[in-house]
Amino acid sequence: MQLPLVLQKLFRRRIVLAAAIGLAAMVLVSLFASVLTGFDPNETAVAQRLARPFGEHMLGTDELGRDLFSRIAFGGRYSLTIAALTALGSIAFGTLFGLVAGFFRRLDAPVMRVVDAMMSFPDILLAIALVGILGPSMLNVVFALVLVYTPRVARVVRASTLVVRELLFVEAARAVGVSTVRILWRHILPNLMSPILVQASFIFAYAILAEAALSFLGVGVPPEIPTWGTMVAGSQQYAHQALWIVLFPGLAIIVTALSLQLLGDGIRDLLDPRLRKSM
Repeated sequence: MQLPLVLQKLFRRRIVLAAAIGLAAMVLVSLFASVLTGFDPNETAVAQRLARPFGEHMLGTDELGRDLFSRIAFGGRYSLTIAALTALGSIAFGTLFGLVAGFFRRLDAPVMRVVDAMMSFPDILLAIALVGILGPSMLNVVFALVLVYTPRVARVVRASTLVVRELLFVEAARAVGVSTVRILWRHILPNLMSPILVQASFIFAYAILAEAALSFLGVGVPPEIPTWGTMVAGSQQYAHQALWIVLFPGLAIIVTALSLQLLGDGIRDLLDPRLRKSM
């Protein structure tokens, strides 16, 4: 299937197209923040604190007089980077553990018992505990979120591996003496890309929300790093005076997470033969 045809089918649903446009807009604003904004995100101007939107400052200013649009644009770099690293790490480790558990029968039970034990804890509580132990930093937040979301990917990959390993082409590869590593890499893994891509899009969205929640609770990245979550957390006490300092970072979180969720749903429907006819 050619790429243009895939995109045409994916974006046939207007809600998926709108989600892709919204996500692309947030990514582009973050990437070109230095071009689009004329203010330093950390430059304070106490005389202009809590300035209303649509004046000199497009989205207003926060409690220290910092330009809110600039902070949201630059903060997107941190929030999206944390989410992207979390998705990549979770997919990498989850795929590895899922393949091992699904292909090697003797390792299935011990690996999945560890996965089940990790999934028995609520995601946000486990992340809070890990970051609380390790200390607040971007690296520790990513590590905690990878540890939280890896079991989800492992279960999905294991379930798919159990099905694919019994197919005839895998049996034929075994019969002619193909090595186990080659079977996993060339025959099984390519057939797992559909659920892996869907999981990646969902985890990306979950990680944005989780980072915001951790920052809001005071156990995320340090306050001096302007992620969307730290902006909401640091400005909540001034929300009754200037609603926009909480509203606009919150909208950035909602738009990005919702766009990723809708895009993930569209990818799932496109790749699932049972749902493809309805698109």
